[in-house]
Amino acid sequence: MNGQIKDQQCHVIGLALSWIGYIAGLGYFSYRRQWVPALVWMAGVASLRWALFHFFPHISRLLGYGRIVDKFAHVPPPHARHRAVPVVVNFYSFFSCPFCPIVLARLEALQEQMGFTLKTHDVTLRPQTLVTKGIRSVPVVEVGDHRLVGNSTTEQLASLIAFGQASERLQPACADA
Repeated sequence: MNGQIKDQQCHVIGLALSWIGYIAGLGYFSYRRQWVPALVWMAGVASLRWALFHFFPHISRLLGYGRIVDKFAHVPPPHARHRAVPVVVNFYSFFSCPFCPIVLARLEALQEQMGFTLKTHDVTLRPQTLVTKGIRSVPVVEVGDHRLVGNSTTEQLASLIAFGQASERLQPACADA
């Protein structure tokens, strides 16, 4: 057991409510014409969010998420693999989720090795995407009909992408039969 209590993912409703609370606090202090507390609220909350975002991998255990670890995957060099099948990897993120940039960096590193197309989708202001895709937590990595939700290791991401490439390689053969 690594001390992890919470899933390593951000629930979209929690992220949205935190921003609504931030705006409500600004509105409250502005309505009361308390300009100094409004400025302190605006700067203080923004600074705390920046610190959380920046130092998250170091303080995640204190917040109940456990350690942020990565398991690296062995990906053969491009010349040693069979012809790479182009596959599209969709990455869904929400502004201020501390796990999203971690997973995105892992995907970008894998993209150079595995040769896939990476499409990023910020669903912060796109509730229709959340509803149609059924996204409740981020980050989400989607290849075809398969998804990984939450902080995925490089090994998990590489497996999902390789599975998608294998499926794409088999699909044309099945269509010809």
